[in-house]
Amino acid sequence: MLNQFPKLRLTPFTTGIVAIFLFSLVIRFWNLGQFNQLVFDEVYYAKFASDYWLGNDFFPSHPPLSHYLIALAMGLGQVFPVNPEQVNDLTGAVRSTWSYRWLNALTGATIPLILGAIAYLLTQRRLVTLLTMGLVALDGLFLVESRYALNNIYLVFFGLLGQALVLWHLRQGKLWQLILGGISLACAGSVKWNGFAFLLGVYLLWAIAWVKPFFNQGWAKGERQANSLQPLDRDGENNQGFLSRWLIISPLQFALWLVLVPAITYSVIWIPHLLMNGEYASLEGFWRIQRETWQYHRRVGNSPDIHPYCSPWYSWLVMARPIAYFYQKSGQFGLINDVHAMANPILLWFSTGAMALLTGTVIWQKIRQFSSQTINAPLRGITLYIAVNYAVNLLPWLGISRCTFFYHYLPAYAFSILALALILETLLDSPRHSHNVIAWTVLTLVAIAFWYWLPVFLGLPLTPRGFALRMLFPSWI
Repeated sequence: MLNQFPKLRLTPFTTGIVAIFLFSLVIRFWNLGQFNQLVFDEVYYAKFASDYWLGNDFFPSHPPLSHYLIALAMGLGQVFPVNPEQVNDLTGAVRSTWSYRWLNALTGATIPLILGAIAYLLTQRRLVTLLTMGLVALDGLFLVESRYALNNIYLVFFGLLGQALVLWHLRQGKLWQLILGGISLACAGSVKWNGFAFLLGVYLLWAIAWVKPFFNQGWAKGERQANSLQPLDRDGENNQGFLSRWLIISPLQFALWLVLVPAITYSVIWIPHLLMNGEYASLEGFWRIQRETWQYHRRVGNSPDIHPYCSPWYSWLVMARPIAYFYQKSGQFGLINDVHAMANPILLWFSTGAMALLTGTVIWQKIRQFSSQTINAPLRGITLYIAVNYAVNLLPWLGISRCTFFYHYLPAYAFSILALALILETLLDSPRHSHNVIAWTVLTLVAIAFWYWLPVFLGLPLTPRGFALRMLFPSWI
């Protein structure tokens, strides 16, 4: 059935999915406990999680969901100890490094699956799905964020999962899918406030679908297609169908399951933290900690004096300033162990180009429409979905005055990878041999780049020259 996920039987498609997931899993868990110390912001998040177990009061700089999850990982890590020889007391109690990192690794390994599911729900195309999964699995930023007790991977996990559930609801119409989607999207915002951008993307797409009838007399036909739930075809003939699907979410359902439920979910998630930090254990305390968190972020400055790796939003598009999470020289040969929070450079640059191409295509199509010329607009609905979600995860950073970092680009980056996968699938499906060659060349370069920069993703030892060769620009160091 086109409106369902394919049945799980051994086919090249399912084999590819399993292979990519296993690769993602293995590379994230490989030598996970190395560097028996707190890496980068583990000095905050691992300590915060440990404070829950120790009963210490603390002020979080973000909502508490990721702290809960890391604390849960710590607890389970004590019950099922792994790497007991790699322990430290840097979190306030003796714990293995593996215990506060393993859940991040497991969560990060699912990101290719979830983004692949979004690709499939949008296109019903197996090649796009596998390309999307494979590209994410070959990225460095997603890999690095998955291997340490940090919070960004949880934000992306819940945000993408929530969007996948909403898209699934648009195809099948099951209420539980919409409710769980609203809960998951709220969980993204309960990791960091910018996680609510995933929910904003859903709001905008729903609003566009409901407002469009006032500007398009031909919308009645699209509205009749709302319950057909047919996949978008290659020539965009069912472009109206993508937006008309959003009409199955009535204003009442929208208010209940995408506004009220996320608001309740966000509030409930705070309760354990408020109860464990007695001065906030009241309704007044809830609002006070929201206000204090907001004021904290407003007070953070934006200069190299604040942090040497601050970077403005526009620099993320070309990865002008990645972040060194860990750096250590050792041995008589001065071997360097370096962990850089950087994307696969080739993948990021091509993904940025893909977003520029899709955006330019949409603008050109609108110009042609206004001139009353007939145009062919392949995948316009999917392009709209990608563009909206990319924009809501990137553009709000224009108004942020505090120090920002390259990892803040992670949510938007996911949608640019999806854009690249769509373009590569189009090239691979083209009857022109030159298009096939271009696609395979891009994929080969991405794979080679992943292998080349893998040592700085995993912190493998490099000679000083080997390290210098991988830092292509002075701003990367």
